[in-house]
Amino acid sequence: MTTRIFIDGDAGTTGLEIRERLAGRTDIEIVALPPEKRKDPGAKRDILAGIDIAILCLPDDAAKETVALCDALGDRSPRLLDASTAHRVAPGWVYGFPELCAGQAAAIGQAARVANVGCYATSSIALLRPLVDAGLIQPHQALTINAVSGYSGGGRQMIEAYEQGAAPAFELYGLTLEHKHLPEIMAYSKLSARPLFVPSVGNFRQGMLVSIPLALDALPGQPTAADFEAAYRRHYEGAAHVRLMPAPANGRLDALALNGTDDMELFVFANDAYRHALLVARQDNLGKGASGAAVQNLDLMIGV
Repeated sequence: MTTRIFIDGDAGTTGLEIRERLAGRTDIEIVALPPEKRKDPGAKRDILAGIDIAILCLPDDAAKETVALCDALGDRSPRLLDASTAHRVAPGWVYGFPELCAGQAAAIGQAARVANVGCYATSSIALLRPLVDAGLIQPHQALTINAVSGYSGGGRQMIEAYEQGAAPAFELYGLTLEHKHLPEIMAYSKLSARPLFVPSVGNFRQGMLVSIPLALDALPGQPTAADFEAAYRRHYEGAAHVRLMPAPANGRLDALALNGTDDMELFVFANDAYRHALLVARQDNLGKGASGAAVQNLDLMIGV
């Protein structure tokens, strides 16, 4: 059976990547809105009424407008997969991180509305949730999350600067400490204390490293790196796209190593003498952090 899909916002980075990943599939029919009618609510409403799933690759306000159109359709509304940040912690939406916990993939598969993950959030939650569930990190723990992404994850202005050759070699941003991914990081990592989140971009198109430094003696039970690794192995056993990797002997990680894949790698670096550890997640921010995750969620929604 063919599933009819509409990508609302298919001219943007995420939408283009999703379309590319779906190209050639015979189980999916992509329905397009003519360019001249992209701002015509009536034309969009007609498209929405005749499809199975709409994938929203839009700014938050525009995504909310499309959801309102679907609400007005009642029983004729398609299922929704929203790649914006508008509904990631909203009631009635299932969070689109299949590896979050037992039963999450099944919940996505049955959901009428799925909020696709954020790139920084995916890595942060992947590192923290298993440790919180295992009692190795307490929800009220004071945490710092450092992250670097390629410019494709930094928004339209940063992308344009990179493409024009005007981007700096490295740039910190979000220094108001109000990054939009923090609510979902807290909600799905089960944190009660707001972490200090420091995002940055490097002068490359895509790729991402997220790292969380820890003083082991400040944690309950004074865990070891081996305890963290055991928790990750249990949590991600059988996962197709998230895996624990041995820490490289040279103590270095290339942010671009997973580009072009939909995978995520987790690492635990430790110095036993100082009782320090560093948790690191690596992914392609356009893969597992955006479009790749959307296609993974879409496949669950259509039963692939």
